[in-house]
Amino acid sequence: MATTTSHKAAAESFLKLVCIDVPRAYAEFAGANFRHHNVWFPGNADALKKGMEDNLRQNPGKKLEIKQTIEEGDRVAVMSHVTFKPGDRGYALMHLFRFENGRIAELWDVAQEIPADSPNANGPF
Repeated sequence: MATTTSHKAAAESFLKLVCIDVPRAYAEFAGANFRHHNVWFPGNADALKKGMEDNLRQNPGKKLEIKQTIEEGDRVAVMSHVTFKPGDRGYALMHLFRFENGRIAELWDVAQEIPADSPNANGPF
């Protein structure tokens, strides 16, 4: 069971933990009926968990930096920057969580690759 005191803290902890220990992240934070909306995997917890484990094995230098988090009721939105190896520009990520009984019940994610040359001087963050 998650030991955090808010959905915001739980969402952030889950994202940080899946970058080092995917099974532990799911055990500590995912609800029994967890489902997700990542279009590259079937919508159940086991499929996404396996995909995350495969990604971590392929990218042992993976790092995630949380840029901002917003919590409203049972929903949490987290904007973060993920890189897969030193010097990698990485991706801007947005995760939206829905919680039930203190556990993650539903997850949406959107990723945008950070280009080498962008006309936007504001950057992705």
